[in-house]
Amino acid sequence: MADEEKTEEPTSRKIEKAKEEGNVPKSVETAGFIVLFLALLVLFFYVKYILFYFEDFFKYFYSFIGVEITKEAIFNILIKGTFYFFIIMFPIFLVVVIAGIIGNVSQFGFLFTTKVLIPKFEKLNPVKGFKNLFSIKKLVEGIKTTLKVFIAFFVGFEIFLSFFPQMPKLALMDFFNQIKWLEEKVVLIILSMLAVFFVFAVIDFIYQRYTYKKSLRMSKQEIKDEFKQTEGNPEIKAKIRQLQREMAKKRMIAEVPKADVVITNPTHYAVALRYDKTKDEAPRVIAKGVDNLAIKIKEVAREAGVMIVENPPLARELYKLVDIDEVIPPKLYKAVAEILAYVYKAKLK
Repeated sequence: MADEEKTEEPTSRKIEKAKEEGNVPKSVETAGFIVLFLALLVLFFYVKYILFYFEDFFKYFYSFIGVEITKEAIFNILIKGTFYFFIIMFPIFLVVVIAGIIGNVSQFGFLFTTKVLIPKFEKLNPVKGFKNLFSIKKLVEGIKTTLKVFIAFFVGFEIFLSFFPQMPKLALMDFFNQIKWLEEKVVLIILSMLAVFFVFAVIDFIYQRYTYKKSLRMSKQEIKDEFKQTEGNPEIKAKIRQLQREMAKKRMIAEVPKADVVITNPTHYAVALRYDKTKDEAPRVIAKGVDNLAIKIKEVAREAGVMIVENPPLARELYKLVDIDEVIPPKLYKAVAEILAYVYKAKLK
């Protein structure tokens, strides 16, 4: 039998379960763009400090010119160089790590799961691995990366070519203005590259969301099965409700011998009343039923010696208006009081 086509959108439970297993919609392009953008932003404001540390290190290095180079001197240079490298690179490294976290958390929220660390031996299947290597997803990723690099190179090259007419004027500038011109052009190229990467990040973000939802699509049978698992099997629930009704009916029948009177119509309805002056403000319905259940109530009442009174209109009203273990409404006080008075009087004889 062929697998049922998966045409239904994934349920919230299916999405939550996939998230618990580490399966989330993740756009590498979006995360990469955020990392690149924040790293360049920090680097832009941090560059003067980098130049300061480089200058300071080279001054320290030049101080050894004309001095005998010993093992101790080489060791000091290495320690100093490592120190400056750490000072220069640590803020950038820290920003890249934070940007990576932001790039992922912003897409699917904070997620911590150990399930992705559990080894899955089916992944070691060479046949399956070969198929994945030439899958449609890998092909799309390859085309996307190639296209991104090509467009980024083309845009950057076109912007670079636009600078050539300004070269003659650049030769007439002093060194400070040449550096300033170069800085402006580099910033322009970087912003152009970022614009290209941003467009690809947006496209990839939308594409990854679409493919993620598509991969989680469910068949109608899967939705039914999930409903049974989360809400309970309808057949089992119906059986439980049936058992609950039967238990409630047995408890109700057990209360009939405690009734003062059973009012009937005489065949279809039966309502058992009890009046405890010390607890209730009015007579209380302790059992009621129609057809077979009414017959059962009357049988138990006869066996227990409870008087049965035929009053079709009152029996129907009591059955309709009053639930089990509820007192009768005021509008029925008079009719019920007359029947109870008759019952009490009959018991005194």
